Amino acid sequence: MASNSLTSSSWTPKQNKMFEKALALYDKDTPDRWQKIAKAVGGKSAEEVKRHYEILIEDLKHIESGRVPFPNYRSSNNSG
Repeated sequence: MASNSLTSSSWTPKQNKMFEKALALYDKDTPDRWQKIAKAVGGKSAEEVKRHYEILIEDLKHIESGRVPFPNYRSSNNSG
Protein backbone atom coordinates (compact mmCIF):
# COMPACT_ATOMS: atom_id res chain seq x y z
CA MET A 1 0.00 0.00 0.00
CA ALA A 2 1.34 3.45 -0.92
CA SER A 3 2.13 6.03 1.70
CA ASN A 4 -0.47 8.79 1.88
CA SER A 5 2.12 11.49 2.47
CA LEU A 6 4.19 10.40 -0.52
CA THR A 7 1.18 10.48 -2.84
CA SER A 8 -0.44 13.65 -1.55
CA SER A 9 2.79 15.66 -1.26
CA SER A 10 3.48 15.40 -4.96
CA TRP A 11 0.29 17.26 -5.91
CA THR A 12 0.46 21.01 -6.46
CA PRO A 13 -2.42 23.29 -5.43
CA LYS A 14 -3.13 23.86 -9.13
CA GLN A 15 -3.30 20.10 -9.78
CA ASN A 16 -5.64 19.65 -6.82
CA LYS A 17 -7.95 22.36 -8.20
CA MET A 18 -7.94 20.75 -11.65
CA PHE A 19 -8.60 17.39 -9.97
CA GLU A 20 -11.65 18.80 -8.16
CA LYS A 21 -13.02 20.32 -11.35
CA ALA A 22 -12.46 17.10 -13.30
CA LEU A 23 -14.20 15.04 -10.59
CA ALA A 24 -17.25 17.27 -10.97
CA LEU A 25 -17.13 16.93 -14.75
CA TYR A 26 -16.52 13.17 -14.99
CA ASP A 27 -18.81 11.21 -12.66
CA LYS A 28 -18.50 7.54 -11.70
CA ASP A 29 -20.40 6.42 -14.81
CA THR A 30 -18.04 8.15 -17.26
CA PRO A 31 -16.17 5.68 -19.47
CA ASP A 32 -12.39 5.92 -18.96
CA ARG A 33 -13.02 8.28 -16.05
CA TRP A 34 -9.53 8.11 -14.51
CA GLN A 35 -7.79 8.59 -17.85
CA LYS A 36 -9.92 11.68 -18.57
CA ILE A 37 -9.30 13.12 -15.10
CA ALA A 38 -5.55 12.46 -15.44
CA LYS A 39 -5.53 14.27 -18.76
CA ALA A 40 -7.42 17.23 -17.24
CA VAL A 41 -5.01 17.42 -14.28
CA GLY A 42 -1.86 17.05 -16.34
CA GLY A 43 1.34 15.37 -15.19
CA LYS A 44 -0.46 12.48 -13.47
CA SER A 45 -1.27 8.96 -14.58
CA ALA A 46 -4.73 7.43 -14.34
CA GLU A 47 -3.46 5.26 -11.47
CA GLU A 48 -2.12 8.27 -9.54
CA VAL A 49 -5.43 10.09 -9.98
CA LYS A 50 -7.42 7.08 -8.83
CA ARG A 51 -5.15 6.67 -5.77
CA HIS A 52 -5.54 10.38 -4.94
CA TYR A 53 -9.33 9.96 -5.09
CA GLU A 54 -9.23 6.90 -2.81
CA ILE A 55 -7.17 8.86 -0.25
CA LEU A 56 -9.67 11.72 -0.44
CA ILE A 57 -12.60 9.35 0.20
CA GLU A 58 -10.76 7.77 3.14
CA ASP A 59 -10.10 11.22 4.62
CA LEU A 60 -13.78 12.14 4.24
CA LYS A 61 -14.80 8.96 6.05
CA HIS A 62 -12.53 9.87 8.97
CA ILE A 63 -13.94 13.39 9.14
CA GLU A 64 -17.57 12.26 8.94
CA SER A 65 -17.06 9.59 11.59
CA GLY A 66 -15.75 12.20 14.01
CA ARG A 67 -12.21 10.83 14.15
CA VAL A 68 -10.81 14.15 12.93
CA PRO A 69 -11.59 17.13 15.16
CA PHE A 70 -12.77 20.38 13.63
CA PRO A 71 -10.08 23.06 13.68
CA ASN A 72 -10.48 25.89 16.17
CA TYR A 73 -10.59 28.90 13.86
CA ARG A 74 -10.18 32.29 15.46
CA SER A 75 -12.66 34.90 14.39
CA SER A 76 -11.20 38.18 13.24
CA ASN A 77 -12.61 41.42 14.57
CA ASN A 78 -10.84 43.35 11.82
CA SER A 79 -13.41 42.79 9.07
CA GLY A 80 -13.14 46.42 7.83
